[in-house]
Amino acid sequence: MGAIFQSLGRTIIAGLVVLVAIIIIANGAYDGVPVGTHVWWAFVMRWLHVMSGIMWIGLLWYFNFVQTPSMPKIPDEQKPAVSKVIAPTALFWFRWAALATMVFGLLLAGMNHYLGPALTLTKGFHAIGVGMWLGLIMAFNVWMIIWPNQKKALGIVTVSAEEKAAAAKLAGMTSRINTMLSIPMLFCMLAQSHGGL
Repeated sequence: MGAIFQSLGRTIIAGLVVLVAIIIIANGAYDGVPVGTHVWWAFVMRWLHVMSGIMWIGLLWYFNFVQTPSMPKIPDEQKPAVSKVIAPTALFWFRWAALATMVFGLLLAGMNHYLGPALTLTKGFHAIGVGMWLGLIMAFNVWMIIWPNQKKALGIVTVSAEEKAAAAKLAGMTSRINTMLSIPMLFCMLAQSHGGL
């Protein structure tokens, strides 16, 4: 059992095995939605959207609530451990989780025939539409502003000291903007199906 939890890959595989077992048991025992139907695939797409969204927003909040405020407290000789090891890895998962969240969300909206009405903010789809637009803006910020500037700030791309400082400031400000937008975005996403908006 210990070998499973000593590897992230094995832990994820074990989680998927448990998930498959639950699906098999629940599908037979509770007369659930048959596997392979549109409703089942829409649920799987929603699950993938939520899972990737948790990773994305979780990392966004980690950067803004933990890493950034903690950096001034870290001794200078220890800061390279964060900027050379932790931050690049976290930013890898951060940007790909952002993309996955958008792809799965758009596919889900398409599968359930509300992609157009939501993106055009048609009556009855305001909340999910606003949430989608906020998410798209945030994903744009991740890929087009935060990541290119973080590469400069972390020294992945060589630039002058002035450019590095400016890039760090812009990436940090844009990350804070995304943190601000994540609050109404999450509200809108939940409000559409659970808040009656």
